[in-house]
Amino acid sequence: MFRLLFRLMLIVVVLGVVAVFAVGYRRIGSPSGTVTPVDHGATDTGASRIGIDAGDARRAGAEIAGKVAESASRAGKALEESKLTAKIKSKITLDDTLEGTDVSVSTEGTVVTLRGTVLNRKQHQRVRQLAEETAGVTSVRDTLQEGR
Repeated sequence: MFRLLFRLMLIVVVLGVVAVFAVGYRRIGSPSGTVTPVDHGATDTGASRIGIDAGDARRAGAEIAGKVAESASRAGKALEESKLTAKIKSKITLDDTLEGTDVSVSTEGTVVTLRGTVLNRKQHQRVRQLAEETAGVTSVRDTLQEGR
């Protein structure tokens, strides 16, 4: 019974919101309640009638566009860094000569940092080589420790 009552109330609320929206939409435009067609050739866009300064709107739009572009650039950089890190981690994981190592890889820009431990000098050189030969890497910071 409660479910039925709840559903009925929900339907009434939704219909009420739709009705308020429809009535409000019809009243925009002119005092008579009819919708006024927009003349795209006119210089008055209607913004001044509702108190919006077009210059302010343009400046705000340009500011928002700049922030979006900056965020997209940062996201692209982070994606590139993640790709480099993933490539190097994959190479290390798939290399059979590097079993028993505990290496973490981080990337900042095109600089890769290697941390952790390797069993011996040969593994140390191999991990560094894999990182250096990865396309897109400009330098490698090596803080690996040999032996456990």
